Amino acid sequence: MAQADWDEVTYIRKKQPKSSQLRSQQAINSAQRQGLTVETSKKYDGGSNRQAKGDKNTAKLDRETEELHHDTVGLDVSKLIQLGRSEKKLTQKDLATKINEKTQVITEYENGRAIPSQQVLAKMERVLGMKLRGKDKGQPLGGPKK
Repeated sequence: MAQADWDEVTYIRKKQPKSSQLRSQQAINSAQRQGLTVETSKKYDGGSNRQAKGDKNTAKLDRETEELHHDTVGLDVSKLIQLGRSEKKLTQKDLATKINEKTQVITEYENGRAIPSQQVLAKMERVLGMKLRGKDKGQPLGGPKK
């Protein structure tokens, strides 16, 4: 050991490269230069963080040829929602909690910006006690039956 050269380095064992190092561009280029096989595969929708791939509204919009926008809730319905909510002395947050929706949904319906959903309108009808759809909008829910 006394005659060991200081410029000489002895490795007992070399670390295996990490998986991230194996995937680097440098490692890929090195493997290709050496003539090794390199397997590449692209994941479908690999870079996105989306849960939903689209819904019926986008399909409907794709089929539309003349106008390129969705129908929104009419002002008459938005005014009825505001009126019914004030009669029941509910805040937007209270109404949203009762129908299991976000407060933002109620705000969009009251501002007339929401794309009408029959499910949400039905929930609002039950809580507010008035019709929001059909010919007899604004009438009490469960009126006289014929």
